[in-house]
Amino acid sequence: MASGNPVLREKAFQGLPVTGERMTLNGTVTRTALLLVLAVITGGWTWQRFADVAAGGGNLDAALAAISPFMWGGLLVGLVLALVTTFVQRWAGVTAPLYAIAEGFALGGISAVMNLRFPGIVLQAVMLTVGVLAVMLVAYRSGWIKVTDKFRLGVVAATGGIALLYVVDMALRAFTHIQIPFIHETGAIGIGFSLLVVGLAALNLVLDFDMIDRAAEAGAPKYMEWYGAFALMVTLVWLYMELLRLLSKARR
Repeated sequence: MASGNPVLREKAFQGLPVTGERMTLNGTVTRTALLLVLAVITGGWTWQRFADVAAGGGNLDAALAAISPFMWGGLLVGLVLALVTTFVQRWAGVTAPLYAIAEGFALGGISAVMNLRFPGIVLQAVMLTVGVLAVMLVAYRSGWIKVTDKFRLGVVAATGGIALLYVVDMALRAFTHIQIPFIHETGAIGIGFSLLVVGLAALNLVLDFDMIDRAAEAGAPKYMEWYGAFALMVTLVWLYMELLRLLSKARR
């Protein structure tokens, strides 16, 4: 793997027929911005539905019931679309926007619940996500961060370790009453762990940029800009969720 991102593999860009224009990093970033707009639109709709039910005299349970189909539906449809996009890259021009729409429904519901508990936390997380994306892009394009083999290996290995840790924690919580404490606790260790994961997600953006840049230099076709944008969305969703976790720990 050239990146810690599970959908951004080097072989995804190999052996593709090139006809006409070729992909660029700038084109990929532009399409990523379009996907983010779609996610914000559908996320705003789910958020507003939650707020309307809660403000209309319904309790929290009623508001959650009103958005649950969209949250779970968005997660499941998003997973299916992610798998389709990963295996059939040529369809990314259609499946990537649909993935962003589905993820928006899910993230909008999660964000509405989090903002009810910690007012203002979502705006902070969104601004930080966009800020981190901009800073990492500038750092990469200006050469402030050099992507070497050792850098790539370290980030990929650390990302795999975090992913394995999360899987173990989910299994323990599902089948036992045990949970890995520093993932969820609010003390110095818990906040430090979340800071580490946020930093790792940010570094994965750099690896994503590098992989997309190298694919463009190798002459990948234009439609792969949508695939690259989809891959960036996967990392950005992870970054946003980790920022929500970090900010909620700090609030608590």
